[in-house]
Amino acid sequence: MTETWQVYPSIIPLYVVGISLLAVPLIVLSNNRPNLREFWTLGASIVKFLLVFSLLPNLLSHRIALFTLWEIAPGITLTLKADAMGVFFALVASSLWIATSLYSIGYMRGLKEHKQTRYFASFAVCLSATMGIAFAANILTFLIFYEILTVATYPLVIHKETKEAISAGRKYLAYTLSAGILLIAATVLTYKLTGNLDFKAGGIFDPTSLPRQRAWILFLLFLGGVGVKAAIMPLHSWLPAAMIAPTPVSALLHAVAVVKSGAFGVLRLVGFIFGPTLMHLYGLDILLTTLACLTIITASLLAFRQDNLKHRLAYSTVGHLSYIVLGAALLSPAAFAGALLHLLNHAFLKITLFFCAGAIYVTMHKEKISELKGVGHAMPWTMGAFTIATIGLMGVPPLNGFISKWEICLGSLQAGTVLPLIILIISGLLNGGYLFPIIYKAYYTGTPHPIKEKEPYIMVVPLLVTISFAVLLGLFPNGVFTFFDLATGVGKEILRGFVR
Repeated sequence: MTETWQVYPSIIPLYVVGISLLAVPLIVLSNNRPNLREFWTLGASIVKFLLVFSLLPNLLSHRIALFTLWEIAPGITLTLKADAMGVFFALVASSLWIATSLYSIGYMRGLKEHKQTRYFASFAVCLSATMGIAFAANILTFLIFYEILTVATYPLVIHKETKEAISAGRKYLAYTLSAGILLIAATVLTYKLTGNLDFKAGGIFDPTSLPRQRAWILFLLFLGGVGVKAAIMPLHSWLPAAMIAPTPVSALLHAVAVVKSGAFGVLRLVGFIFGPTLMHLYGLDILLTTLACLTIITASLLAFRQDNLKHRLAYSTVGHLSYIVLGAALLSPAAFAGALLHLLNHAFLKITLFFCAGAIYVTMHKEKISELKGVGHAMPWTMGAFTIATIGLMGVPPLNGFISKWEICLGSLQAGTVLPLIILIISGLLNGGYLFPIIYKAYYTGTPHPIKEKEPYIMVVPLLVTISFAVLLGLFPNGVFTFFDLATGVGKEILRGFVR
């Protein structure tokens, strides 16, 4: 990954972004034909994934696809670029959209939800925006798709249209739109200072020409912009509130699009805007490390207090997103690679947990942990997957969560500090502390739950697929997608030449 990259023109990144947008009118026109509507949803998700996968062979040959939509002004373009980190994120999001689409069909039909067409159309727009974020070649392109994602997610958050859902939607917009304003200010200031907005491995600023005070102001603007979706405390409270949304939306928020876009934004900020030299020179890495460590521990402790299953999983997500933030902040190759790998590994584990929560709700109409006595006997496949995902989140081998946590811990030692390593060990124990009581209650308390219906296969199959991939990614971190090589290559490229 340290060799010279060759950029070649290609329209495939545009196709990746546009395929689900093209599906939106087809979904809307199929309002009265649910089978056809769901065919467009699944078809678009499969085609999107195949298009992303088609970019991988060239990427592994050090060739990067580039497509410029148009040039607004000198140094200001809307450009899509399929670099290693972008393809990595796009592979994660597009593959999980297939599973989420299939799961959504079972969930929405099982509960006979209203306005399903709006739901599937909004989902498609969200995935287009996510692909735009992944392939954004510069800050402006990133900003545009970042805000599209904000707006497109709103109908999903308020889907139930209850008073609580509307309130959660307002809170979501208040946080995310405010973050967008900060991101706009940071973008304008960056262009004024550099005349350039293109992402560059190692950073776009010259450390000798950016004073400390200005660097801190600019960094805080960027961090506020991406930190809301990354749920860095105290910018996190919109996320538990948004759990009022249908469970597939919660899976979208936590595993595929919204919060992962925020975490991805932090990786871009550290590695491709400020760069390790500037981060270390002005102590910005210490600020980010401190925020990440506090978020990891505090979110884990707050998770213990939640009786609502989705709320407990939400606080778990808040903590695990800061694993990614911490990996970026440590400014070492292994830690940055671990951060990128955790974006992948957490996605498969957490989407499994939310799929399990949704299957329990559809089958048994239970949302509270205190109500789950005996559920393990009634829903063995679902709770079996839940148990494996819990072990993975703790970072126990051979699950995939171990790989990313190991790399971040190794990166902590590379950075010459042991505190983050200790924090991650404590976090793993806390993960077990707030998740294993759910498993214990499901299997070892009460009598087996009476159940009239079997586990819905159209929901169980996706969660079994995602947990199977979590196991495979633990045993074979590279797999067919070379995730491990891509992540370690990005880490080495960003940190190349950096000296503390």
